[in-house]
Amino acid sequence: MEKRLTQQRISSNLWFNKNAEEAVDFYLGIFKNSQKGRIARYGKEGFEFHGMPEGSVMTIEFALDGQEFIALNGGPHFQFNEAISFVVNCKTQEEVDYYWEKLTEGGDVKAQMCGWLKDKFGVSWQVVPEELTDMLQDPDAAKVAKVSNAVFQMKKLDLPKLREAYGK
Repeated sequence: MEKRLTQQRISSNLWFNKNAEEAVDFYLGIFKNSQKGRIARYGKEGFEFHGMPEGSVMTIEFALDGQEFIALNGGPHFQFNEAISFVVNCKTQEEVDYYWEKLTEGGDVKAQMCGWLKDKFGVSWQVVPEELTDMLQDPDAAKVAKVSNAVFQMKKLDLPKLREAYGK
């Protein structure tokens, strides 16, 4: 029996229609220090509920930069929405550019705003420069307002423009 990737107590479970393995491979190609773990397959039991062919992928454990996830092929019953998103904290504009470019590939262009995006599988992400959090928590309300207004004008966050709005 294969060993679990980690012993993380809480893992995010992502419900895909039938393309969980494709999604996992897509994410593994983007995030460094990532790996695919155990795969469980559907048996003939429960076909009347799940409708998946025997032997097809049911779940895949995977980790992105040490964060453990489970991908499930659960059928078309549920869809992703923006109420849940994953935040990618970036140290530099180059990191923002990299993750934005990779995660938006084939995604929903209409869902891109203020650093948020929806990838080609419908999963929502926020690609955020780490400095932005400090800027938005500044006690100077005028600085926070200028940075906030700048964010609202952007799709992909632009760290030099945010710094300019902040007064750096």
